[in-house]
Amino acid sequence: MATQTTATLSTLQHTEIQQLLVAPLESESVFLASGPKIIDTNGPIRIPRISSGLTVGFVAEGATIPESSVGLDEVSMLPSTLKSLKVLSRVTSEVLRSSAQALDSILKQRLVTDTAKALDVALFSGAGTSNTIKGLLNQTGVATGTLDADDPDTLLDGIGVARANEVKPNRWFLSPADYLSIRKVKDNEGRYVLQPDITQAGQEVLFGIPVTVTAQIATGKAALADMNLVAVARDMAPSVTVDQSRYFDTDEVALRVVARYDLALLQPKAVTVLTAA
Repeated sequence: MATQTTATLSTLQHTEIQQLLVAPLESESVFLASGPKIIDTNGPIRIPRISSGLTVGFVAEGATIPESSVGLDEVSMLPSTLKSLKVLSRVTSEVLRSSAQALDSILKQRLVTDTAKALDVALFSGAGTSNTIKGLLNQTGVATGTLDADDPDTLLDGIGVARANEVKPNRWFLSPADYLSIRKVKDNEGRYVLQPDITQAGQEVLFGIPVTVTAQIATGKAALADMNLVAVARDMAPSVTVDQSRYFDTDEVALRVVARYDLALLQPKAVTVLTAA
């Protein structure tokens, strides 16, 4: 019996299958596409941070100048105990030997979509329990406010909270239901209140700030953030490992997807979380 090689079984080459997952995930994941600071690392990292500045005041001529010190702390990410996102799937060899279009349909639609969704759920609303990701909405120390999807003024109040914290927000995150409720608000003459902002060409905006609408945020929650101060540590970009021996007796191929990320705020007040009363 002749030995099978990558020349005769080219559709099973690891590099070809991996490209279908890794490249599209950046665009499929709405959180990663929203512009966080992505840090590639293969182990735990600590980011130094100035927690408080110097106290500067007026001092009379010849008087003793008071001392003051800069407060320092750090942001820790990707501890060794943090779990990875993983899934194991299997397909028959007949499927992998079929056309490239069929292979693309199976892997891209299922692996990419499902992995991106799981990652987004964790990055937005993960509880951080049992060594998992603590999501944006559950981070400690964030600013807070009230959301009323029937009153756009509550969005302005949220911007006011961010500005009071010296934050220049550059991204809204809203659920589809809340976004549509806000979008439907009309004045006394039946005109959409947010029409001038929300229909700008090329992107959706609320009060001049781009909006990401995602089902991964629960109705009644919204976040306003400066994404330059939101960090995502990436240990392993989503990758596929192919194993032809696991299901040898059934002539199936195992596809294992692994990804490992963590999230932290470089400044907690960079995020304002609005919650419905």
